[in-house]
This record gives sequence, C-alpha cells and structure tokens, in this order.
Amino acid sequence: SAAKEVREKGSCDLNQGKYAEREREELEAHAWSREEDNVWAPTRVAASGNGANNEIPAAWPGTAALPEGYTKRTTPKPISILGCTGSIGTQTLDICREHPESFEVKALSAGSNVELLVEQIKEFKPELVSIKETKVGELKEALGAFKSELGGYAPEIVAGVEGMCEVAAFPSIEATVTGIVGCAGLQPTVAAIEAGKDICLANKETLIAGGPFILPLAKKNGIHILPADSEHSALFQCIQGLPEGGLRRIILTASGGAFRDWDAKKLKDAKVSDALKHPNWDMGKKITIDSATLMNKGLEVIEAHYLYGTSYDDIEIVIHPQSIIHSMVETADSSVLAQLGWPDMRLPILYTLSWPERQATSEVTWPRLDFIKMGDLTFRTPDHEKYPSMKIAYAAGRAGGTMTGVLSAANEQAVEAFLNEQIGYLDIFKYVEQACDAHQNDLVASPSLEDIIHYDQWARDFVAEQTKVIA
Repeated sequence: SAAKEVREKGSCDLNQGKYAEREREELEAHAWSREEDNVWAPTRVAASGNGANNEIPAAWPGTAALPEGYTKRTTPKPISILGCTGSIGTQTLDICREHPESFEVKALSAGSNVELLVEQIKEFKPELVSIKETKVGELKEALGAFKSELGGYAPEIVAGVEGMCEVAAFPSIEATVTGIVGCAGLQPTVAAIEAGKDICLANKETLIAGGPFILPLAKKNGIHILPADSEHSALFQCIQGLPEGGLRRIILTASGGAFRDWDAKKLKDAKVSDALKHPNWDMGKKITIDSATLMNKGLEVIEAHYLYGTSYDDIEIVIHPQSIIHSMVETADSSVLAQLGWPDMRLPILYTLSWPERQATSEVTWPRLDFIKMGDLTFRTPDHEKYPSMKIAYAAGRAGGTMTGVLSAANEQAVEAFLNEQIGYLDIFKYVEQACDAHQNDLVASPSLEDIIHYDQWARDFVAEQTKVIA
C-alpha cells in the first residue's frame, strides 16, 4: 500500500524473542517496586526504548494554565457531539439538559439509533445532524411524523464520514465531544482540529493510535485537547497551575477488575461470565473485560505519556479497590495531589465542557463526597502474573509510532473473540503480543493518518485470522 511505501522505520530494538521479553528482562534486572511506597515503578530503561519521539508535543506538558486573554463566559458555550446516542453522548446531553444556561448543542452525530436521535433532535433542536448513510431516509421519515410538533423547525441532515466531519467542524461551535468508539473517530477529530475547535476527548484511539499525528496538528492549530476519561481528567485537574517542571510522577489508579481477588493460577479456567463481574461499576462488556485484564490501564499509561509528556518511567499503576481516588500526581517537592469523587463519568465530561471554569452543580443530582460514608481507602501493588497486559502496554508505548495503535486494535479484536468464546481468557494476552511481535518490522515511527488507519485494520485482521484458526 501507499502507507507502506512512505513509512519511516522505527529504531526500537525489539528484534529478539517475544515482543515484551526485552521489557521483562530489563525490569526483572532491577527493582520491581520502590520499597518505600510499595507501588510498582519500572526503573529507567535504555533511552531508545522509552518512547523517545521528542518531536511530538504533549497536549499539556506537565501543567495547565488559563488560555491567554481568557475572560469569564457570559453566554452558553456552543458545542457539537460525536456519538450522541452512545454512553458519552447521552451523559453529555444530560449535562446540557441540566445546564442550558452554560451549554448549547449546535450539532449532533449518531450511528444508527434513529429513535433516540429523533428524541434528541426534538429536545435540543440542533442546526446540523449526521447519521449513517443507510439511515437517512428513516430519519427524515421519523422527523416528518413530528412536523407539526416541531413548528417549522428542521435540522440540516448529512451522512457518513463527511457528515461526522461537518458536525465536528461546525462553524458556530467552540468544542466538540468525541464520543465515537474506535478509529472511526479519528477523521472527524482531525476535521475539528483543523477548524480550530477544542476537543473534549472521549475517544481513546485519538491518542493511543493517533498521538504522533494528532498532537502536532493540535499544536499547529492552537487548540486544546481536554480529557473526558475519569483518570486523565483527574490528572488534568491536579496539574492546574503547576509551575514548569513541577510534575514529577503520575499515579494511575485501577479498580483491579473482576479478578482482583483471584489467584493468578485460577485464570486459566476463567469464563466470560466471571470476567464480566466488575466489583464496582456496571459498564459495557468490552471495557469490563479490559478492566479485568488491566489493559484499560495499560492504554491509559500511553494516553498519559501523550497528554502530559511524562516519561514511561514516571507513570505508575496502583490498585485502588474503592475507585474514589481517580488518579494522582507527585510534584517535584514530593507533594502528592489527588482528585477524589464518587465514580461518575459525568464529572470528567462536565469539566471538559466548562474548563477553565467550574460549573456549579446541584447536590441532588451531583451528590457530594461524604468521607464518613466513603470509609477506608486502600491500595495494592499490581500483580504482574495476573495482569501481563501492563508489561505489553509499557513495551508498546516505548516502541511508539504505530505500535500503540496495533496494541489497542489487537486487544479489541482479541476481547471480541473471548466474548464470543472463540478463545480462552489468557489467550487475550497471547494474541495481542503476537500482533505486536508481527508488527515490529513494519513499525512507523512518525505515521500519517493513513498509516494509523491502515495498521489499526491490519491488527484487527491479524488477530481475527489467528483466532479463527484456533476456533
């Protein structure tokens, strides 16, 4: 393909044995944890294996300051939402419904849920709406049935990838919420950035797969990438106003997932039903499995590296069963700043919308954190035998370039195979590592958007073929 012809080979030395073997050997040759805090902290590895793409600018290099010339808003902030009928989209609209004085919905993009989209159109009256090409006729017919109720109002309807891009870059908005899952969210995100719109980031692939391309583009266009993920929102809140050089370490908290209290030796017998029993949260199947494998945290390590410019040596994971502390930063003087709150995805979404301000909320719909009800907060060192995804993710992050996108896509495909009972639980790690192994010689250090999309699909096809053979 053209992408292959133009690729720039990476210099990461990962040519011997299994993909993460070099990572394992170097980590095992040093201390696994800092004895004083009992948190796993990989000691420094060779610079060539530390994700050293220094030309990639971090979204927030260790601090977050007020935008130059900022003054307090006096009018509602105009936004668009990509993936408006999904979990992130509906929670964003819940916020807009509760705070119409602060946020105004100008454009919406949905997949194929016509019924819910019609209800959203009736309530929020966006100027522009995008939907899957095959659903345009159905949407127009459904809206026609409410013609009298809409009183002459009718949104412009667009479709497909071009439609999503129009919604993302709608002229009158200031920010777009990217709630589309997978690499499908990359092109509209690029369109929004090139149009000068801030990104309320709820799409992991934007940075995990697209970081080397997206971040320079964001810097060039002078826009802000505002993280809607709870852990990265926590970090973003903690670095507000830090002086340059003030951030020393990032500590990502993890619930530990369904197998937090299992013996690692039992995992070979783990069933889908076991992996879907999250101890704290009720989430979708894919993210629940990622929580069980701790791959969700491995992917967040990569996001943290791109968002905050922090070395992989200084990003750590700690098990925090209560999920009250959403993440922490250690500053240069050894202080630790944490963001706490009940587990509620609306809060990080709200902060991406309101930043740099704080939106006042009702105690009825946004319960305050009660420290007495909260009880004890406990922490554990992650078990690397139970969670091998951590080593694989750190190794992929240090390799950089297209390797992180391959990691994410391979994991998504392997999880799907596990959910379909084509493979066993421990096979998830095996097939993800095999995909990364197979990608070594094709790694693109500074990928184009086409490279990113190409290798995302390659990784899915690779794992699908391997699991198909096994099944």
